[in-house]
Amino acid sequence: MNQTVTLTLSDGTTIEGESFGAFTSAAGEVVFSTAMTGYPENLTDASFAGQLLVLTTPMVGNYGVPGEELYESISTIFESDKIHIAGLVVNYYSEEHSHWNAAKSLGDWLKEYNIPGICGVDTRMLTKKLREEGAMLGKIVAQDDVPFHDPNLDNLVAQVSPAGVQHYGNGQHKIVLVDCGTKTNIIRCFLERDVELIRVPWDYDFTTLDYDGLFLSNGPGDPKMCEATIRHLQTALAQDRPIFGICLGSQLMGLAAGGDTFKLKYGHRSHNQPVKLTGTQRCYITSQNHGFAVDTATLPAEWQMLFENLNDGTCEGIKHTSKPFFSTQFHPEAAGGPQDTEFLFDDFLAAVVAYKNGK
Repeated sequence: MNQTVTLTLSDGTTIEGESFGAFTSAAGEVVFSTAMTGYPENLTDASFAGQLLVLTTPMVGNYGVPGEELYESISTIFESDKIHIAGLVVNYYSEEHSHWNAAKSLGDWLKEYNIPGICGVDTRMLTKKLREEGAMLGKIVAQDDVPFHDPNLDNLVAQVSPAGVQHYGNGQHKIVLVDCGTKTNIIRCFLERDVELIRVPWDYDFTTLDYDGLFLSNGPGDPKMCEATIRHLQTALAQDRPIFGICLGSQLMGLAAGGDTFKLKYGHRSHNQPVKLTGTQRCYITSQNHGFAVDTATLPAEWQMLFENLNDGTCEGIKHTSKPFFSTQFHPEAAGGPQDTEFLFDDFLAAVVAYKNGK
């Protein structure tokens, strides 16, 4: 029998369950994801840093965790080199796992990174509460109590961004990737497309580099914490080199353009968010993981919404009306899927080619 732990919410709600993973206490922001598969990818997504993740699918852990494989020094499976969540909340944890590439159990994997899990929780009830009241603070308490902690008050990007510059590939298009917590599959998507990728920390002055296109990655927390990134991006927006942003990168583009961002009630975290291309009736099903959005009403006249979320009408991407700058709030490179919008990487590189030919 697993040891008993409790999940306590900031509104006073206390839920008792059983421990799996590390038997330790942790605090953070309680959020939910409706994705039915892909927990190895979700748990290693830096955008979940500081969060207690509730998985709404009833059974978790049944296919275990795959072993690590590297290509050009990056994982071919995971979205980063470690687990980023503060804790995991599930309904039923499968003690036994079975899958052709499983190397370990989910519980053992959590123990490696000292991350607590709690199972036996009515996640349907908990998700309904979060949908009604919004994301709230919480803590998983094992032996020793811990105080509540709001990760959005921290500069989470500074915690997950790499310390130095890294180079990948030797293609003909030189792309600078500003890493605010990038998902590894973004790097894979670029390496498949004849690119030389220069990966720089969140606060690196990339304006000093020679490059053909600029990419702004996803990442955790409040985008307004990234003051250095926004300042460098403002310089880049005064030029004409193509810029593509995903998730946090979209919010940073909006802020650098002169707009504002706001915190969503409970965020978008799932593999099935419908978005519509503005000015058309074309809809895409997308994977998302964010808690903030761009307020399009605050954008200057030369900027407009590129995609709209069909569930709540919020902005899912912006574009400049005359320059090759655009962004998406969703993940075109989503792992584990869907990848219906991966063509946006090709659109970006087509803009890079046009820019190089027009110089």
